[in-house]
Amino acid sequence: MIVMGILNVTPDSFADGGRHNEFTQAVNRGLEMISEGVDIIDIGGESTKPGAERVSEEEELARVIPVIEALSKHNVQLSIDTMRSSTARFAINAGAHIINDVSGGLADEHMLATAAELNTPYIAMHWRGHSKDMNSRAVYADVVAEVISELAARIKAAREAGIAKEKIIIDPGIGFAKEAEHNWEIIDSIDQFVATGYPVLIGASRKRFLGGDNPDDRELATIALTQRLALSGIWGVRVHTVAPHKEVLGA
Repeated sequence: MIVMGILNVTPDSFADGGRHNEFTQAVNRGLEMISEGVDIIDIGGESTKPGAERVSEEEELARVIPVIEALSKHNVQLSIDTMRSSTARFAINAGAHIINDVSGGLADEHMLATAAELNTPYIAMHWRGHSKDMNSRAVYADVVAEVISELAARIKAAREAGIAKEKIIIDPGIGFAKEAEHNWEIIDSIDQFVATGYPVLIGASRKRFLGGDNPDDRELATIALTQRLALSGIWGVRVHTVAPHKEVLGA
């Protein structure tokens, strides 16, 4: 199972906003993750926490591209966490290898075609709308069945846009338009997501459903969840720390 390290080059991300939003801080954090054996560094320049306002394309690019260029010199896989096809293109050209799109292609009508053209792995997350109002969309009769169905629609769109099946990774979108009980239902039924035949990424790190008022206080619960998922057959976890997760995975 791969460990994807989160590198938010943002002032306002929910768990680590402002810690790595300057170039030097971000690069140093990336180098630290490399030293701890990270498999992929996921670099994002736009917060997607509940209620977050979008930043401009110019601001997003200014945050992420210099960091990608610097870290691409260090023999590590990089992913770009973005909903914009233009940012994805600039990032891949700057040295990133994977597109991680939390909107699954819904936020930018050109994203799927761009990913197909760039011929990169593409992570499609389950998404029901932008952060500003996503909490109001956390309404499900059967969250597992609905998320799998909505992801299947994104897979179909990705395939039709020309993205090869072997390039697609799915993410059920823990915490995105989901209440705590929805997140736990998904985790308890993770085998159904694995059964789709597509690699599954789980991004639950330090999220509110794990308990505690302070995101930092949820780290132990995040590590425990990684340990629980270790034998689930998922492809990877997206986490804020690297070494403790590699340790519980025996890597």
